[in-house]
Amino acid sequence: MWSQLFANIVWSDIGTATLATLYMVGVSTLMAFVLGLPLGVLLLLWSKDNLMKNSWLYQTLSVIVNIVRSVPFIILLIALIPLTNLIVGTSIGVTAAIVPLVIGAAPFYARIVETALREVDHGVIEAAQSMGASTWTIVWRVLLPEARPGLIAGITITAVTLISYSAMSGVIGGGGLGDLAVRYGYERFQTNVMLVTTALMVVLVQILQMCGDRLVHHFSRRT
Repeated sequence: MWSQLFANIVWSDIGTATLATLYMVGVSTLMAFVLGLPLGVLLLLWSKDNLMKNSWLYQTLSVIVNIVRSVPFIILLIALIPLTNLIVGTSIGVTAAIVPLVIGAAPFYARIVETALREVDHGVIEAAQSMGASTWTIVWRVLLPEARPGLIAGITITAVTLISYSAMSGVIGGGGLGDLAVRYGYERFQTNVMLVTTALMVVLVQILQMCGDRLVHHFSRRT
């Protein structure tokens, strides 16, 4: 029964699609971290009663972040096709899918960064200020190290979210497991392909979450 169910699956295509998904998620997670971390830091610094309080800048950045976060990803994919074409020269394929993935994930991670930094004990910040530390010294030497477990947990959540986003990118030919599920599992009614791609994505999520939890536990003990 099992041999018949998976008899017509081209496993080389499954392997290629899995590698494409890992590439998309890996690069997108890295870029979301690079962009989202400073955005989250600025959201904290510019917020009320903080180190660089600026209500106008905070409200402007906060609105932009909220707008991007509130747009359903499938709509964002389509809306960003012109920008994707401008940046990578095409709107289909694995590399093209990275553009909307990053734009969708960076604001998401920025809010997580802001929340993690807010949880840092104000006493530690005040102690650094009393010793004459500058704002950016406090950010690099106090806020980010103290919030490290929360930041790691946040990037883990972001990476897991990006796996589901990468699957949605298959609707517009983004490549990866999602694209395979759409082209074979949905359009050609190959339920077995749908089952395999879904199972692989579940496995990827479990591995990412397990690794993230271990890192959070490790750095929580150190702090």
